[in-house]
Amino acid sequence: MPETNNIEAARFIRDDLRLKTFPVAVKFVKDKADFPEKTRRPSLAMGKRIAICQGLTMARNYGWTVGLAKEDVICVPAAIVFGFSDSEDQPKSLARLFCEINFSSSDELAHLETSSMCRFENGEIDGILLAPLEKASFEPDTIIIYGNPAQVMRLSQAWSYLCGERVTGHFGGKVECDEYLIAPFKTQCPRVVIPGHGERIFAATQDDEVVFALPGKFLSDLVRGLQEVGKAMGVRYPVTPYQNFQPDFPKAHKELGKELGIL
Repeated sequence: MPETNNIEAARFIRDDLRLKTFPVAVKFVKDKADFPEKTRRPSLAMGKRIAICQGLTMARNYGWTVGLAKEDVICVPAAIVFGFSDSEDQPKSLARLFCEINFSSSDELAHLETSSMCRFENGEIDGILLAPLEKASFEPDTIIIYGNPAQVMRLSQAWSYLCGERVTGHFGGKVECDEYLIAPFKTQCPRVVIPGHGERIFAATQDDEVVFALPGKFLSDLVRGLQEVGKAMGVRYPVTPYQNFQPDFPKAHKELGKELGIL
């Protein structure tokens, strides 16, 4: 989609779903020198290295354009899966960490889990560019939308309306940045993701927040789905409570109502 349509689409999604934060456009760059002018690099702009999920929080809450390269990222498991480390065996390195911090009960099970995770090989990308979708000066590889379960329900309805497919999820409760950033790009399919433990600590992601992530090329389809799905029944967000019924009250209410001529 052209940039102007990205703006319109982002604003429609925000308004239609009453989102608290901006949908985020994500670009995986081969050379960090290609970051747009005025991109905030945490290591330079703040003098700090951060977790990738913190960069997302800055983009979706502050409205910043954030660029993350190896020297900007301090989160060890994220650096491994995004290819920002010297690991010669990424699943093995991550499995070792999972065992040492008691997130896996054995080396074998840890490796089974980490081998299933999406990742970039070392050097496959040089940086991650994050920006609010309505402000992004680039065409996104992945689009990230944070919402509550009911808002993400609507996004899932929109997807299945147009594609006839249910949205998949692949949860482990940790290092979920690979699922909402890398997986949609690698598989070209959307994901529903439950943010992990570290993200809730370091990126201030709230208990009620989940993620809908999709390949950037499907943005216009998602908007069309939101516009059409459930329209015949007036389905929308917030979900409207059904009111066409007569409530039944406890015995004391009924007795007093009869006494006072109400019932």
